[in-house]
Amino acid sequence: MIKNKALFLDRDGVINIDFGHVHKIKDFKLIKNIEALIRRANKKFYKIIIVTNQAGIGKQLYTEEDYKKLTKYMKFILVKKKCYIDGVYYCPYHPKKAVGNYLMDSFDRKPNPGMLLKAKKDFNLDMSKSIFIGDKITDMEAGINAQVKTNILFNSNYKIKISKASYNFFQIKCLTEAIKYL
Repeated sequence: MIKNKALFLDRDGVINIDFGHVHKIKDFKLIKNIEALIRRANKKFYKIIIVTNQAGIGKQLYTEEDYKKLTKYMKFILVKKKCYIDGVYYCPYHPKKAVGNYLMDSFDRKPNPGMLLKAKKDFNLDMSKSIFIGDKITDMEAGINAQVKTNILFNSNYKIKISKASYNFFQIKCLTEAIKYL
């Protein structure tokens, strides 16, 4: 059976501007060039998979229903722009700052690879042909931990200063730079 390739995307900071715990439709603003990237990946037959930590749920800043409503809106807006998302995975847990049942160190919470590995199984993915774009080191670690071949750190204003010596990823400042990796 032929395996699929995926373009994994973090949500806040890659798909939309990260204002901190984005959960309201009025605060959801797409990042420049995300549509071009997704459309190109769609044309190249990548499965588009969003993997996002959503600790705001666990911290009781918003509900899972709020998250699901925003996710539905995000998919609607992207479809209107001819961008198709195949799957969305989220982790509402936090090991220190959440409350109740959400207070735990989940295998799904990035930098752990759980969400990516679930998508691998659900979509029959070949991780050696897949790409992950995130805006935090924990995203890069999750991709590496899931054995994703190409991991790309997107940071439009290069606030993150890191030594690449200990990590295996590329760094870009504009999402159109990622198109060459498809």
